[in-house]
Amino acid sequence: METQEQFFKESGEKIQEYVQDRLLLLKLKTVEKISKLVAVMFAVLVVAVLVFFIFLFLSIMAGYYFAELTHSMFLGFGIVSAIYIIILVTLIALRKSVLERMITNTVINILFDDKDQEDDNDSINTTNASHE
Repeated sequence: METQEQFFKESGEKIQEYVQDRLLLLKLKTVEKISKLVAVMFAVLVVAVLVFFIFLFLSIMAGYYFAELTHSMFLGFGIVSAIYIIILVTLIALRKSVLERMITNTVINILFDDKDQEDDNDSINTTNASHE
């Protein structure tokens, strides 16, 4: 009778340890996913700032170029502004079909990386092999 009580006590402790280990693993995986997402977002932000400055200076160059062609500063920079308005209208029109889908897919790919499924399958296969 005492061995049964000892068995159930040890089993309960093992189950408790297992649940705590799984929770810790879940927390660690969550932190890893969030840190990957933040790193990607930061990299995109840095690239976006650099691209912004490149476009800014190219726009100024284009404005002066068109001003020289048209002999009017107003028309030169107006042409550059019109180009940006056309790009803006195009982006607004394609927002849902292209931009939102691309951003959503990127976040999903970061959060649900296939590497994690392989790690989980390896740990399950190792656990099953040790029980057999």
